[in-house]
Amino acid sequence: MEAFLEILKKTTLITTFVFAMMLLIEYINVQTHGDWQNKLKKTKLGQYLLSIFLGAVPGCLGAYTVVTLYAHNVVSFGALVGTMIATSGDEAFVMFSLFPGKALLLTVIIAVLGLLVAFVTDLLFKNSSLQRAVPERELPLHKIPSCNCFPQDRILEQLKNISFERTLLLIIIVFTLILLSVGKIGPEKWNWIKITLLGVLAFSLFVVLTVPEHFLKEHLWKHLFKKHLLRIFLWTFGSLLLIYFLEMFLDVEAWIHANYFTVLIIAVLIGIIPESGPHMIFVTLFASGSLPFSILLASSAVQDGHGTLPLIAESRKSFVVLKAINVVVGILIGITGLLFNF
Repeated sequence: MEAFLEILKKTTLITTFVFAMMLLIEYINVQTHGDWQNKLKKTKLGQYLLSIFLGAVPGCLGAYTVVTLYAHNVVSFGALVGTMIATSGDEAFVMFSLFPGKALLLTVIIAVLGLLVAFVTDLLFKNSSLQRAVPERELPLHKIPSCNCFPQDRILEQLKNISFERTLLLIIIVFTLILLSVGKIGPEKWNWIKITLLGVLAFSLFVVLTVPEHFLKEHLWKHLFKKHLLRIFLWTFGSLLLIYFLEMFLDVEAWIHANYFTVLIIAVLIGIIPESGPHMIFVTLFASGSLPFSILLASSAVQDGHGTLPLIAESRKSFVVLKAINVVVGILIGITGLLFNF
């Protein structure tokens, strides 16, 4: 029951943050009449640099954001692949605390590698359906005479005659804010991750409180809540529950020590799992001097923490192809590194 509750808490946090980031992007998109996403679509280099930067930031928040952009056909499939190569998930925090110099070097290498792979991927999949996560899905802009997302003269009236949709969204966001503030979900201690999560959720609260009914019902309720939220929650919860049972019956660390000569392949295959925990084994082995840098590098390039969990809900084909590309890249890096003894 304790494990079940922990998985439920983690699922709630991931789902809420993804929803909040979708809301943020939706809000900016309407306010700017879609100009920002059109400019981003026109410059692949801009997509790559932004996506790789978000991926390189420790933790999974940046990866979730890029998945959101890809799910709405704002960034390319190559940008998504590059992001997942550049991210090391929550393990980045551990690496920077145990071996900061090597961790910085590793982050720079996989970021540069992610940029190169993003470019090559888009060349190889230029005309592929993978370039659009869901072909008919765009960040929607409803052509109405005026869509003022902050109607000061109508905010109090909207709250006095509050709709069911606004009430439910407010309850979800406020409840999550309280749980996050008191440490029931997310980081227990105050750090930049917790502050970032609270900031994004606080902005979401502001949006739900102030936007007009049109924006609330068409953009937030029909598009985000009904189409995305439940699916992301169920896929995330199911994936985490499956991973928990796998780890309960399989001693991954003992398996690695018993098959050291195949540790590279094992590291790459474990990196396929959309979970941060298993990768920690390789971080610990490297910190103790038992693992070469090249295998840690290969593992970091393939694994992406929880970053791809929302992608499974959005496009399972994209998830499979992305992981296949990352596996090939990871194996090539690892073999090269072992050949040159680093």
